Amino acid sequence: MTTRAQQFLVDDRGKKTAVVLPIRKYEKLMADLHDLAVVAERKAERPIGLAEMKKRLKRDGLL
Repeated sequence: MTTRAQQFLVDDRGKKTAVVLPIRKYEKLMADLHDLAVVAERKAERPIGLAEMKKRLKRDGLL
């Protein structure tokens, strides 16, 4: 079975009112949206250097 990447639902006048996406495409869009929200939340944080990041990861047992 072949499916299109997306399908649109239209009203009586032919105006697009909704879209149907494959679940993988939807999940990717949701993951991208989450990533953008995290970036926006952390925008005001002070960056740290690589050495500090390694130190924190070692302290937490992740490196």
